[in-house]
Amino acid sequence: MNIIGRLTRDAEVRTLSNEKQVVNFSIATNDNYRNKQGEKIEQTTYFDCSYWISPKVAEILTKGALVELNGRAYTSAWIGKDGEAHAGLNFLTSQIKLHSSSKKDNNTSPSQNRATTAKSKSSDNDKDDDLPF
Repeated sequence: MNIIGRLTRDAEVRTLSNEKQVVNFSIATNDNYRNKQGEKIEQTTYFDCSYWISPKVAEILTKGALVELNGRAYTSAWIGKDGEAHAGLNFLTSQIKLHSSSKKDNNTSPSQNRATTAKSKSSDNDKDDDLPF
């Protein structure tokens, strides 16, 4: 199954008792359609996702990032501490494709990123030139 959505929170890495690590994150997918009366319906679906292959991916999975996931969807149900029944959609992720980074990362333009990189490289070489890269 393939889903595309935005992360609703930053990814977290958890280490289990057997020393395996899992990356947990949540995404929201949006669906728009018109009903029989012609009214526009907008529906948001939330998935709690897990990724077991590499914990390093958590660094790029930040709130607001647009991702495409391949994997398997399943449901879970439980009784909460309040005695109420709860249910959730889960997604066991096998592949992650980042389409855009989080909105907070988009505040820095690519030219600013290059300038920052250039400064750190020039200070490493003790050269102070006006090259933009």
